[in-house]
Amino acid sequence: MDPLKPESFNHRTEILSTGRAYHFVDQLPVDYDPKRHPTILCVHGFPDLWYGWRYQIGPWVHRGCRVVAPDMLGYGGSAKPTDAQEYTSKKLCADLAALLDVLGVRRAIVIGHDWGSYIAGRFALWHPDRLLALIMLSVPYTPPSREYLPLTEVAKRAPNLGYQLYFNDQKSSHEIPSHLEKFVGLMFADVSQYTDKRLDFTPEGALEKILADPQTPTGLPTILNDTERAYYVQELGRGMHGPLNYYRTTQYRHEEELAARVPAALSADLPYLFLWGTHDPTATPFVINKARKFIEKYQDIAIEGRGHWLMVEAKDEVTKHVADWLEHLTCSYPRNVSKL
Repeated sequence: MDPLKPESFNHRTEILSTGRAYHFVDQLPVDYDPKRHPTILCVHGFPDLWYGWRYQIGPWVHRGCRVVAPDMLGYGGSAKPTDAQEYTSKKLCADLAALLDVLGVRRAIVIGHDWGSYIAGRFALWHPDRLLALIMLSVPYTPPSREYLPLTEVAKRAPNLGYQLYFNDQKSSHEIPSHLEKFVGLMFADVSQYTDKRLDFTPEGALEKILADPQTPTGLPTILNDTERAYYVQELGRGMHGPLNYYRTTQYRHEEELAARVPAALSADLPYLFLWGTHDPTATPFVINKARKFIEKYQDIAIEGRGHWLMVEAKDEVTKHVADWLEHLTCSYPRNVSKL
């Protein structure tokens, strides 16, 4: 398993009971025994791929875990429905449960980053009986709301989320692929390498202007090396409509959760860990503190000086923190499952 060689991982594609095809990496430890080796299900965010976990998969497998990392719906080699309603968290969580069924895994350790963190949290609400433990990276847990808040209102209250209005607009589905090199550069930017305020894409209307501006360089410094960057451009080049559809589900998600009366709090006996970078603007103290109220077994680890892309920026820290935390869990899974 070489992080710089995607083909060195064990790739599978299966049609799930939900009717959707998912591509995923499935790595087994030596002498794999489902009764002794727990499964870690890795859920990536936007705009990412299974490849986002490339630095963690091998070490976690060597620590005795089966590690499964799918391309989420709309990404890479997985199905790409055009209708935004197909990307609600309820349906994505049903896909993840169906994926565990294909694997023959009843309960898994679920870890998510960014959008994947949100989906992992919702998986714990929609399918609480399928988790051994929950780990969320970068995006704190947020409970379902009884009140619908349109994306326009969200952007007013949090101007740094203004870019989501562009993602919500259908035109972004064809404009972003036309400027994919720039887009990847902006999304995976190494912010320590430049301080040009003109490249701040977060305010409303900024991102589309930056992408369309011929003066915006395509070779922005990123946290990716050339090989990694080329792989992201290749895979995201398969289409951006699916990934962007996640941002078009706000009302659908709210209606589904309201109708099902999804609880606000996670199961009281669910082990929970939140990892976040102190330089990540998405992990604000207010939201982090709010999450604590809904999680009985809350634990968190702040990684100093790191930003949003923890699995790359703090790859060794994330790998070790997660493995060590899991190793010290004593009641998240049956006694006949060995320690990690």
